[in-house]
Amino acid sequence: MGGIWHETEPGKETHDLKPVRVLDLGMVSPLRSQTVYHATGYALREDSPNTIILVSPSSPYVCVGYHQDLEQEVDLEYCRSRGLPVIRREVGGGAVYLDSGQIFAQWVFHPEDLPRTLEERFALYIRPIVETYQSLGVNAYLRPVNDIHVDGKKIGGTGAAQMGMSEVVVGSLMLTFDKVTMAKVLKVSSEKMRDKIFESLEQYMTTLGEQLVQVPDREPLKQRYLEQCRVALGAEIVPGEWTEEEERQAVELDARFTSDEWLYQNDRIRRAALTIHQGVQLAETALKVPGGLIRVVARIREGHLDDISLSGDFTILPSSAVGDLEQAVRGLSSQDKTLVARIEEVYRRLEITSPGVTPEDFATAIQAAIRKHQG
Repeated sequence: MGGIWHETEPGKETHDLKPVRVLDLGMVSPLRSQTVYHATGYALREDSPNTIILVSPSSPYVCVGYHQDLEQEVDLEYCRSRGLPVIRREVGGGAVYLDSGQIFAQWVFHPEDLPRTLEERFALYIRPIVETYQSLGVNAYLRPVNDIHVDGKKIGGTGAAQMGMSEVVVGSLMLTFDKVTMAKVLKVSSEKMRDKIFESLEQYMTTLGEQLVQVPDREPLKQRYLEQCRVALGAEIVPGEWTEEEERQAVELDARFTSDEWLYQNDRIRRAALTIHQGVQLAETALKVPGGLIRVVARIREGHLDDISLSGDFTILPSSAVGDLEQAVRGLSSQDKTLVARIEEVYRRLEITSPGVTPEDFATAIQAAIRKHQG
């Protein structure tokens, strides 16, 4: 299967004109706005087309990243009181409030049809969004690794994941964004901190609605975007149909994504702490690094890491690598000098990619949790 992007010699790439399917799904339920691209990813086979999905949620909801600890990141009481569903995606990144003010652009591609490195993949994905904004007179640009900015303000981020045979990259066209509600859905230590979050959103985030005299009409905006995708990919963009296999996958994902087991999967150690006996301590810490926030919950028994949970809003591929990292450090003494080496070995073996997050960062976060216990 010939790729859209492939290297002809080191440092050079060329395009093949392989058509890219577009699924313009319009408005769908909050749940389906997430499960459609997961379903397309898991349904992808060797003869499946590369696909761009355009979709918006018909009503508001909160979406958390794959590696996040739900109860640490989201004010669940507020969400319940406002009837806001909370959905966990299989893509990294942080918790976010979403509504019909965004048009999600979800790419589901064969790996060989995208640039090899995650940094290059983000750059390719972001290019059509930036060009679309610039065509409207908005001074947008890529802020590495995977953000889109306008004059120092963020107008969107992106995420990536591997699903089945596919590589997935997601983001959105930001027409409007409810900053007030975004500040309210996040778990914070005080109302003063919530006020600061809102102030930060006002100061450092923007939308097309704020940049232009009026919010662009959705359909012409989508057509502008798809034209820029055609240019960036060097491929024909053709309307397509949602398949029976994709629907089957989506139905299964709908059930999984609404289960408590899925939503609370990163909270197992803290819940187990309710039955912790003498000699077993729970230690928690958080470390901010260039690629996001790393949270550590460590259960320490007789000076050893009895169990550990790594969570946060970082991006890591493959997504399952977090479990391998946790397994690699379990049982280590709190004084063990091989912590970094163990993590580096997992990185090499699994060929882990984690923009802005290094093995040393994970080790530092784990050591901070241990020191907290010892102190």
